[in-house]
Amino acid sequence: MLRLTVTVPSELTEQVTQVLADSTAVSSLTLMRGVAIRPRGDVVQADVAREGANALVDQLRELGVHQGGTLQIEPVSTWVSRAGFEADEETPGSSADAVVWAEVAQRSYDDSELNWTFLSFMSLATLIAGIAIVLDSQILVIGAMVLGPEFGAVAALGVALVRRRALLLGVAARALVVGFAVAILVTCGASLVGRALGWVTLQDVTGERPATDFIYTPDRWSFIVAVLAAAAGVLSLTSSRLGGLSGVFISVTTIPAAGNVALGLAFGAWHEVRGSGLQLVVNLAGMAVAGWLTLLLQQAVWSRVPAPRSHSRLNRHVHAEPPPRRR
Repeated sequence: MLRLTVTVPSELTEQVTQVLADSTAVSSLTLMRGVAIRPRGDVVQADVAREGANALVDQLRELGVHQGGTLQIEPVSTWVSRAGFEADEETPGSSADAVVWAEVAQRSYDDSELNWTFLSFMSLATLIAGIAIVLDSQILVIGAMVLGPEFGAVAALGVALVRRRALLLGVAARALVVGFAVAILVTCGASLVGRALGWVTLQDVTGERPATDFIYTPDRWSFIVAVLAAAAGVLSLTSSRLGGLSGVFISVTTIPAAGNVALGLAFGAWHEVRGSGLQLVVNLAGMAVAGWLTLLLQQAVWSRVPAPRSHSRLNRHVHAEPPPRRR
């Protein structure tokens, strides 16, 4: 169940309430007149079955709600309502499978914003990956994978292609390129300091590392794992079941590969740079392609789900016979 809150100028209120009242996906509808200050107007709230949200959002956008007012979409984690149950049952599709595209697009923009926080997490994760390589520690490699924020931007590439959002594509690509470049430069600088202090040696970078040698030796399995992990990650994001993301983060070696590239640059170990650079490209390409194909499939499948019926639930309940009274 989702809660839609629409703040609109008064001249749009009747059209907005009519759209919501005529949808079987709406289980409750509230109108508060004159409570909005900016824009001056009214606030309309509706509880909507998740699988019916896209059609309603499209209709409200056609009315120009997003230009003259605001449309907010919030998940309702717990609800107890007979009308809500009926709306969920009568709306075609499954709430678990429904992709609310407005929600996905907003999250994609948020996760792809190139800001201080994004660059900090990228740099810190890559620094930890560099230390993991020096110590040949799988535990630290996993920690670096989980800390890295790059998957959101990778998933945003697929959203941008499927929804044809050129701006989002540019924002996500810029975040990935600049984010990895900054993280590698920071880690390379730290590696040079460690080299000068004698804390890190060439043998640490090029010697035998049985626990972390997969970072610089990409193969077909690297691509396959990246594809499978990205598909699972996109499904987690679009279905709001975020528990699967942890498995995604520790399945692909983007951040560890960037850390090894930085170490290789600091010590002139070009074999490490080439191998890890290829690993990074293979993983990013695999995730981007898998994310795009998964979203494309979801869009194609969801487009075949019948649109929600449009007739007033209010009339149906008014004319419905009351339940028999218990004695």
